[in-house]
Amino acid sequence: MLKSFAELCLATFKKDQLSSSESELYRHSHDESHHAGVEPDYVFFPESTEDVRKMTEIATQFEISMTAFGVGSGLEGQAIPLQKGVSINFERMNKVIEFSPEDMLITVQPGITRLELNSVVNKHGLYFPIDPGADATIGGMVATNASGTTAVRYGSMRDQLLDLEVVLANGTVLHTGTKAKKSSSGLHLTGLFAGSEGTLGFITEVSLKLHGIPEHSIAATCTFADPKLCAEAANIILMSGIPVLRIEFVDALSIKQVNQYGNYTIPEEHSLFIEFAGMQKAVEEEVLLAESLLEEMGSKRWKVATESTERAQLWKARHEMSYAFRHNKGTQVTDGDVCVPISKLPILVEYARELINESGLQGGILGHIGDGNFHTLIMFDPTSTDEFQKAETINSKLAEKAIEFGGTCTGEHGVGIGKKKYQLKEHGEALAIMKSVKQLFDPKNLMNPQKIFD
Repeated sequence: MLKSFAELCLATFKKDQLSSSESELYRHSHDESHHAGVEPDYVFFPESTEDVRKMTEIATQFEISMTAFGVGSGLEGQAIPLQKGVSINFERMNKVIEFSPEDMLITVQPGITRLELNSVVNKHGLYFPIDPGADATIGGMVATNASGTTAVRYGSMRDQLLDLEVVLANGTVLHTGTKAKKSSSGLHLTGLFAGSEGTLGFITEVSLKLHGIPEHSIAATCTFADPKLCAEAANIILMSGIPVLRIEFVDALSIKQVNQYGNYTIPEEHSLFIEFAGMQKAVEEEVLLAESLLEEMGSKRWKVATESTERAQLWKARHEMSYAFRHNKGTQVTDGDVCVPISKLPILVEYARELINESGLQGGILGHIGDGNFHTLIMFDPTSTDEFQKAETINSKLAEKAIEFGGTCTGEHGVGIGKKKYQLKEHGEALAIMKSVKQLFDPKNLMNPQKIFD
């Protein structure tokens, strides 16, 4: 069957669009997560929506599973082809289809990365604000409903979408929305596909909202005696009505790791990284108000960065913290990713630190504290089953506690492989509806099977 599949593909597409080379199979077998890799049988490089449509028809005919691949920066194994088959890499579909600066919208193919996108729109005084850290593809960001450091102001990918072009398993091509900024017409299919992780269809075009680049930005850092105080302080900032662009929590161990990784000299204490953006006078007043509020809560080492290079260096360090853990020689990392109502955040952050300390493992806590989302990065010896189980137990207890608090087991990384076990507890009877939707769109279960739920 695989031979016949390959023969039909080679007769349908250009020779270099289908690969079974050892290097490509390995590249598409894994992502940035700790989950075990699985090599696909083939890798396909579509160059148009029509290519994707034809591939879904051929794969469905031979009942070959299909798994989408962006740049492999995912953290829950979404791009791992668990049933082998064909991995569909969208890197050649990286063009701008339509750009309308006056409407503050752009339509792109899924393979364009967020930095490539911003290089196009920034010169017009616009930017796309969703920033998950990695230079992920827009298609991958939609598929996992990514967010990141700016979520406290702009929300997640789902909040930026106007329309998606999607190819279904049977080759049907559909659009889920319009170019209008809002609509009361029909069911919200755009929101359904955002976060579906390639299990319902392949995204081939994305229409996005753009935003004006703020006139003035100031970043600031401060430290606190313990992680719980950091969370409480972030809550006070939000309740005061200060419209921060970003507010990030980083614990002392995470700062120590990134200092070693990137030769930074950031004080190795529990810290908040904050960015204020808007009209200059308003921003300067917001910085003074925030400083006053945080000092009342016991903050130390308040430091302001007004120069663009200094701000960029600060956020560069913040984005490298995950890599500082992941690229630590001789260890692997498990990544917790929970999100709870803001009022519950201090309790859960403190609980996370207690769990890590009790385990005897080294682990950091950091995250987008402004929207209730934080991560644990726990290092373990990959040759030690005991250490791996300890790390998994910490993340499991955190996920379950987050759900108890009315939150979610994953704020932005998605479900993939690692978070499937929490879906029933989090969604209850709604999980059966999700499975029915999967059956409707993909009755043969060929599109990224064994992800989100079995």
